[in-house]
Amino acid sequence: MSVDRMRRGARASVSGLPREFWWLWTSTLVNRLGAFVATFMTLYLTLDRGYSASFAGLVVALHGLGGVVSSLVAGVMTDRLGRRPTLMAAQLSTAFSVALLGFMQDPAAIAAVALLVGMTSNASRPAVQAMMADIVRPEDRVRAFALNYWAINLGFAVSATAAGFIAEYSYLAGFLGEAVLTLICAVLVYVKLPESRPDKGADGSGGGAEPEIGMGTVLRDRRFMGVVGLSFLISLIFMQGSFGLPLSMGAAGFTPGEYGMVIALNGVLIVLLQIPVTRLIEHRDPQKLLVASALLAGYGFGMTAFGGSLGVIALTVCVWTVAEIINSPTQMGLVARLSPTHGRGRYQGMYTMSWAVASLIAPLSAGFVIDRLGAGWLWGAMAVLGSLAGLGYWLLMRNLPEAGAEATAEATAEAEAEEHEVDRPEVQVDAAAVSTTA
Repeated sequence: MSVDRMRRGARASVSGLPREFWWLWTSTLVNRLGAFVATFMTLYLTLDRGYSASFAGLVVALHGLGGVVSSLVAGVMTDRLGRRPTLMAAQLSTAFSVALLGFMQDPAAIAAVALLVGMTSNASRPAVQAMMADIVRPEDRVRAFALNYWAINLGFAVSATAAGFIAEYSYLAGFLGEAVLTLICAVLVYVKLPESRPDKGADGSGGGAEPEIGMGTVLRDRRFMGVVGLSFLISLIFMQGSFGLPLSMGAAGFTPGEYGMVIALNGVLIVLLQIPVTRLIEHRDPQKLLVASALLAGYGFGMTAFGGSLGVIALTVCVWTVAEIINSPTQMGLVARLSPTHGRGRYQGMYTMSWAVASLIAPLSAGFVIDRLGAGWLWGAMAVLGSLAGLGYWLLMRNLPEAGAEATAEATAEAEAEEHEVDRPEVQVDAAAVSTTA
């Protein structure tokens, strides 16, 4: 591929997105550059503070539990208070709680503040995703979500490397560094991002008042709750890269360094392939993409049962990383399509909760299955879950209208509204002229 063609491809990948999206994207990148606590919590508690592995597991679980609680609360805040206030509150409270965690000495205090960090750090996700759906055109949302996911992984790849060196010097410096970068995100939101929550009745739907959307509305939405359930299954699969894979490789005699090499391949591939792959898939049938990604994820992890060498395990990582690259933006685009305009916060909060719950269950289930039955049973279960998720996506999306039709309809409505606004002054002038003549 020529350099000129690569430049045209890169330009096409980023063109046409509003300025507000890029400020939101920048805040995501800066936020992930400071991801220290989630990455080094276990090492901090066991190596630096000398606590047991069981206590470290409890603290990590409490951190995840905080994310479960805040997902729904932040979703409601996003709809009621607005995207911008929710983001500001989440990031300011995250900065404070992360800095506070670095100074905690008592085990009970560490556990309590870890729960608080989990709540505050996860609270920004529904607001970010709702704001992205607000400001990006429907036909560009898959590409926008892919670029945001790329920023998450790029920031994490850089932060994981830098934070490793920082941790060797001072864990407290890592906590304070994350707090400072989170404050920078809050400043970006305050200075550069206007409120994007649509006003009721401003969506071109016409006269009547829109029905009130509460959490009961979300729970009664069968198709959307089906997506949440499938998201939970997919999350259980992908999170085995962080929980089941290192346990399995350790039991098989591989070193931590070898695990680090193969899991780094996941981040490198996402950074290299997310944008070009998204260009290939963004206008394709989401049903087929989600079914394919579920099968690739399930059987990619399932192949780990035959990973007798580092090369084979690296191959399995490549397979399920491709599934991750396809699934993430496609599924987030589907969630945005199914979310009512004035209920996006609650819908995104429920979707975020599926990942938070999976982060609680995945490590517990991986350890239980490997200890009681062996790693082979875990990877076989992942293949079964991938098959079930693929079947679920196929059934769930059989009668879903095409995204192109929805985007065209919305674009047409916007064009008609703009035309109406342009024509209205002419009508007023004509009326005034008639009145003067009379």
